[in-house]
Amino acid sequence: MIKLNLGCGGRPIKGFINVDFDNLKKMKKRYPDAKIQKGIIIKNFNIFKLPYKSETVDLVRADSLIEHLSFSEEKKFFLEVKRVLKKGGICNISTPDFEKTVRLWLKLKDDWQDFYKNDSDSIKKVHWFGTYTYKPINRWGYITATLFGSQNGKGQFHKNCYTKKKLKSIFHRMGFKCTSIKNFKWLKERDFMIRVIAKKI
Repeated sequence: MIKLNLGCGGRPIKGFINVDFDNLKKMKKRYPDAKIQKGIIIKNFNIFKLPYKSETVDLVRADSLIEHLSFSEEKKFFLEVKRVLKKGGICNISTPDFEKTVRLWLKLKDDWQDFYKNDSDSIKKVHWFGTYTYKPINRWGYITATLFGSQNGKGQFHKNCYTKKKLKSIFHRMGFKCTSIKNFKWLKERDFMIRVIAKKI
C-alpha cells in the first residue's frame, strides 16, 4: 500500500511516506519536543505535483495542512489528491473549524495586553499577546493563532479557512463520498478541529 502523510510537520507517522518541506534534521530542530520514531521516512515532494502515477495511492492523510494553502493552491492540492488516489482510495484530513473558533473568539473578552513576541524564550513560555497559556482567556491569546497560524516560522501562517459545509462541498465536487465528518479538539484541550474521511468513488 502507498500511504502518504502530507505536510506532516512534527507529526510523521510510521508506515507512511511523510512529506514536508523540512528534512528530518531540520524537523527535529523545528519541533524539539516532537517524539519522532526510528525508521521514519521524510520526503520533500511537491504536494501539488506528487511523483506518483494517476490512481496508484491508497491513502492520503493531511493534518493541519490545508489552512496553510492559498485560495489558488487549495484547488491544485485537492485535484492532485484526486489524481493520485485509486478508486476506493481514502483521503483523511483535519483542519481548524473556522466557524466554531470564530464563535468562541466573539464570546471572549477584548482585553489586549501586550504585543506578540517570537523570541525563543517567549515561545518556550507560550507567550500569546500578553498571555502565557493555550487556554482561551481572551480574544488576543492563543485562539488568534488558531485563526491566523502561530506565525513563529516559515509556512505557519494560515491563508484559508474551512467549515464542515465547505469541506463536504469540495469532496462532492470531486466525486468523493464523505464517510465521516466529525469535530474534535487538537491536543484534547484546545483548537476546534474538523476531521473528514472521504472515499474516491
